[in-house]
Amino acid sequence: MKIAIVAGEASGDELGFKLMRALKASHTVDFVGVGGPRMEAEGLKSFFPMHDIAVMGLLPVIKKLPTLLARIRETVEKLIAARPDVLVIIDSPDFTHRVAKRVRQALPHLPVVDYVSPSVWAWRPGRAKAMRAYTDHVLALLPFEPEAHQRLGGPACTYVGHPLTEILSTLRPSSEEAMRREHEPYRLLVLPGSRRSEIRRLLSVFGETIAVIAQIRPQLDVVLPAVSHLHDEIVAGVADWPVKPRIVSGVEAKYEAFRTARAALAASGTVTLELALSAVPTVVAYKVTKVEELLKFLITVSSIVLPNLILGENAVPEFLQEDVNPETLAHALLPLLGDTPERAAQLKAFARLDDLMRLPHGTPSERAAEIVLSAAGRKAQ
Repeated sequence: MKIAIVAGEASGDELGFKLMRALKASHTVDFVGVGGPRMEAEGLKSFFPMHDIAVMGLLPVIKKLPTLLARIRETVEKLIAARPDVLVIIDSPDFTHRVAKRVRQALPHLPVVDYVSPSVWAWRPGRAKAMRAYTDHVLALLPFEPEAHQRLGGPACTYVGHPLTEILSTLRPSSEEAMRREHEPYRLLVLPGSRRSEIRRLLSVFGETIAVIAQIRPQLDVVLPAVSHLHDEIVAGVADWPVKPRIVSGVEAKYEAFRTARAALAASGTVTLELALSAVPTVVAYKVTKVEELLKFLITVSSIVLPNLILGENAVPEFLQEDVNPETLAHALLPLLGDTPERAAQLKAFARLDDLMRLPHGTPSERAAEIVLSAAGRKAQ
């Protein structure tokens, strides 16, 4: 069996290698497509280095458009020549969906599976119906997404589980670590994002926020888990903070900090779901460019925070654009450090996540592999 997989960034590489491993557990498979080092370690010979297309945001995409267009053409041509049994596209819709559209035109009977739904429930809902022209099945990471696709006229969609549910034992504190959360000096996490643009917009105001909080709660252990590719930039950025954070690197150190943290100040993103599953009360902040802010009228949801969307309530306070200032953030964060109704309300809401995200059987990767193999089998028939 020949399976084509196209991923466009590091998170897709993570999903892709786990999917490949699950596929190989039950079948002999040849892989073609585009991926990163983890997918290549599982047997994929990527058409080109994945970092050529790993861009996020409106302006970065425009800046790199010539390269993206050339890589789209190359990927389409090589996929058509390979004649796979199924094509799996993973996230990065600016790239992967353009590839899928063109491959579908040339190979109209090739099944196409989209692993990670675009945010049709948040903005550009018309994409759901448009996807039916080139997508046969969507593998959703969030439990509310199948209903959204059905409501919006999108392709068949199945909730296969979020990969974070596979590492709950890593996210959850031991009894000793839970006790650490209850004793001062409280550990406060600062998570200003994993992209350079996020760091540049949020790092300074996060430092000012910590300074405001420290005036009221001077006994704090401030920890900043830094992504490796931005470590030096973060170290330089916190050099003038009045309250110096302790910077830790690596996944193991990050999750150790999560398991012992009292509260967190975080940029919007997957990290907010990690914190919620770790039962760390959080305040979320996010800033975008002025150009991107002009598009806010397209947003159709009441929250941009993943736990809030899954819970169906705005349990985690979030602040955007001009509301991202030290006084506002500190005012929201301070109650989470004490034994307060605000802290208790978040913890009560987070306790509902396990039931909402649980799968009836198997792991997310195994469930995804079942659907991909089923799609490939239908083509073979």
